[in-house]
Amino acid sequence: QVHLVESGGGLVQPGGSLRLSCAASGSINSINVMGWYRQAPGKERELVAIIMSGGTTTYADSVKGRFTISRDNAKNTVYLQMNSLKPEDTAVYYCKLRYLVGVYYDYWGQGTQVTVSS
Repeated sequence: QVHLVESGGGLVQPGGSLRLSCAASGSINSINVMGWYRQAPGKERELVAIIMSGGTTTYADSVKGRFTISRDNAKNTVYLQMNSLKPEDTAVYYCKLRYLVGVYYDYWGQGTQVTVSS
């Protein structure tokens, strides 16, 4: 079983920064994808950014140039540095880990609230 624990959410003013962290524990295949998704009230969950175990990244257009995803494979931890935050970035941010061993295994964190408001 895999367990994901997120941290780093909070309240920040527009233009500010936050850094989210997500630590994975348990039986994890070393070849995997970790990433961040978010869900705003009344909206569907959407991809923010993902990073492969080899370092390849993908970002949603809405966050390109403002957010940076990174990971520490030795610690099974993924980070999301969020700069120039906007009110529309307000959402619950979820960490996800996926790996393939015959079938896809997907694990989600409990979510952390990010609120951008003055």
